[in-house]
Amino acid sequence: MTLDWSIVWDNRWLLLQGALLTIVLTVATMAVAIPGGILLAVMRMSSSRLLSSLSACYVELFRNIPLILIVYWAFYVLPLMPLGITLDAFTTGLVALCLNVSAYNSETFRAGLNSIRKGQVEAAVALGMTRSQALRRVILPQAWRRVLPVLASTWVSLFKDTSLVSVIAVGELAHTAMQIRSQSFRVLEMLTAMAVIYWMLGYPQAKLVDWIHRKFGVKE
Repeated sequence: MTLDWSIVWDNRWLLLQGALLTIVLTVATMAVAIPGGILLAVMRMSSSRLLSSLSACYVELFRNIPLILIVYWAFYVLPLMPLGITLDAFTTGLVALCLNVSAYNSETFRAGLNSIRKGQVEAAVALGMTRSQALRRVILPQAWRRVLPVLASTWVSLFKDTSLVSVIAVGELAHTAMQIRSQSFRVLEMLTAMAVIYWMLGYPQAKLVDWIHRKFGVKE
């Protein structure tokens, strides 16, 4: 077997563009999925049975369907529906990721809020705070410390899962590397380069998550 690693260097700008698109997908997904998860968590904890049920159905649906199936469904099935919704590949991938990650974020936020001892709001009110002040000064700081480590881990997982949208021709890192592989027939070189680039981007994020867990993790 003759290896030719120059194929990686020759296509460095294409790989860089793919890596940048991977980062854009991750950031855009979290920008939507964080407020989406908060909204779903608030609905799930609402006293309204309708809102709580709608949130529960959404979460249990998208949390238990493989992400790649959501991607395929959005790309191939939506255009066949009566409304005839057709999205470009990037938007389809983004929508699928947001649907999936919002469901997970919802449970993260809900678990963080539910883990706070009950009665703290009443105690804060007894000390002279209003309920909104108690929420802002007592509950939210605790909730944020409990949620942040899990949310950071979700970020790292999402960064790798963006590669799944390559199946619908979103030109992120995995799709770009596979295109170069199919054109050059350099399978080992391109798959190795893809793995190395993902590792170089993902390892610092993983170490940052470790630090966040040590710094902000709550131990009962």
